[in-house]
Amino acid sequence: MKTIAELNEIRERVAKEIALRTDRNYTGREKHILVCGGTGCTSSKSKEIIANLEAGIKANGLDHVRVIRTGCFGLCAKGPIVVVRPEDTFYAMTKPEDVEEILQKHIIGGEVVERLLCKDVDGSLVKSLDELNFYKKQHRIVLKNCGLIDPENIDEYLAYDGYKALEKVLTSMSQDEVIQVVSDSGLRGRGGAGFPTGRKWQFAKASENEQKYVACNADEGDPGAFMDRSVLEGDPHTIIEAMAIAAYAIGANKGYVYVRAEYPIAVHRLQVAIDQAKEYGLLGENIFGTNFSFDLEIRLGAGAFVCGEETALMESVEGRRGEPRPRPPFPAVKGLFGKPTLLNNVETYANITQIILNGAEWFSSIGTEKSKGTKVFALGGNINNVGLVEVPMGITLREIVYDIGGGIPNGKEFKAAQTGGPSGGCLPAEHLDTPIDYESLGAIGSMMGSGGLIVMDESTCMVNLARFFLDFTVDESCGKCPPCRIGTKRMLEILNRITEGNGKEGDIEKLENLAMNIKRSSLCGLGQTAPNPVLSTLKYYRHEYEAHIKDKKCPAGECKAMTQVTIDPEKCKGCSLCSKNCPVGAIHGELKSPFEIDQEKCIKCGVCIAKCPFKAIERK
Repeated sequence: MKTIAELNEIRERVAKEIALRTDRNYTGREKHILVCGGTGCTSSKSKEIIANLEAGIKANGLDHVRVIRTGCFGLCAKGPIVVVRPEDTFYAMTKPEDVEEILQKHIIGGEVVERLLCKDVDGSLVKSLDELNFYKKQHRIVLKNCGLIDPENIDEYLAYDGYKALEKVLTSMSQDEVIQVVSDSGLRGRGGAGFPTGRKWQFAKASENEQKYVACNADEGDPGAFMDRSVLEGDPHTIIEAMAIAAYAIGANKGYVYVRAEYPIAVHRLQVAIDQAKEYGLLGENIFGTNFSFDLEIRLGAGAFVCGEETALMESVEGRRGEPRPRPPFPAVKGLFGKPTLLNNVETYANITQIILNGAEWFSSIGTEKSKGTKVFALGGNINNVGLVEVPMGITLREIVYDIGGGIPNGKEFKAAQTGGPSGGCLPAEHLDTPIDYESLGAIGSMMGSGGLIVMDESTCMVNLARFFLDFTVDESCGKCPPCRIGTKRMLEILNRITEGNGKEGDIEKLENLAMNIKRSSLCGLGQTAPNPVLSTLKYYRHEYEAHIKDKKCPAGECKAMTQVTIDPEKCKGCSLCSKNCPVGAIHGELKSPFEIDQEKCIKCGVCIAKCPFKAIERK
């Protein structure tokens, strides 16, 4: 167990050691090579890069150089990422075999390896992180330590004011004062609905019981979403500290982090952080010498989307099948094991320490009148800069897509963005200048959701997109209530029929009637929001549904049953690349003469389109 004086000594000592990571004018001899250790870069061999760097440093006697495995830097499209500090040199798409050149040329020779420098969307070489357009409009609060510290080293977290907020709360603030600060900040739950966080904490505190719990929803089931995973991988102590603060505020002494088992790196780093916090006396009995005690443990989920709903999550934590409970009673009154429980998601907790340290007024100065602070989005789909971004509330969709995301690849046009995943809706081009906040998104038929933001270009069929999301929710429905179990299945059957070219007059009306009934009568948020992708695409792209049903055509050319892949004989040069790459042998012809496609054999996979150097093949 560490005393406050010992913790302060660690903070001061380590802060000096790692000052070069934030101070571009650092004049010491030391260098730190930061390598992304998030899931994306790990899958692209960042572990091998780290191993090669460590071996090369040892072999060359570079005792002034340290290799730091960090969390996600955010710009996943450029991974694996290697950053050399203090000069902040940004190397992108690095390979294990590039390590020797980095060491010899940059670290020993003092010369930047230009061929590895990150390129911005306009093709310009970028020498440091702050030069990238991707970062210029971001405001990192939740992600402030991700890509900066070693997530498995508690001392580095301490050096960046780690556990100071908990110390402040336990030694100088009452429970009501903590809740008041959170309330005054305007922080709203980042899990989707945007319920005021301070009010939720007040409800939990008001429930009288000898045993209370705090819980963290790290289930994150939306397709394409990886915000919570990245925070746990890059800065796990911030969640532990925030949960301890919440426990003090409501009078709890036990906490659970519910995280899906498909996140092995996040689970490992969170467990390491919990063990370190216990070793330092930051979890356990009489924290900071006070009478406050708090313990924390992990509960693994099996990846059920419905367990993102708070009562289903609690059922799963208790060892039962994840199914929602009727409400009331609400978890603040009767939650885990029948006791009052406070549940927030990862991103909500990740704001707490900064609010305590910097004050409610600081946080509420960021964002809009009703949506304070920042929001983290997992930016994916047809976008150049796929990655993790944190932006102030009120930023427009256009700024996210074009200024941060770098626009649409291959010169294609923006068509829509899906926010809120399977529970959200589509934002068409006419709403590119809509501010991203809870009220604005709700007003146009979408929602903030947990933070998945999928961008689509002109080649996306909106009917098929709605079918994809509904197929997901049908598969993920727990089956407890008939409106969700049966109603979404009927909707999916209609959408399947439409995308297969068998749509009928009246199908649109049936979809709308089913959607409204399911929204009104489903037990939990999964069923209540499942029709949203269908309703939003009907609102903005009704003409695509009508084309599928009346004309038996897919305007985007994506629905295979209603398209043909054809070769333009005027453009075809007879190179035979299409024929050689066709997986089913559907293309035939003679060299230097136009080739043809056997429509009976063609599976419309699109391989030939991708391989044709003359753009002679297209879908019709």
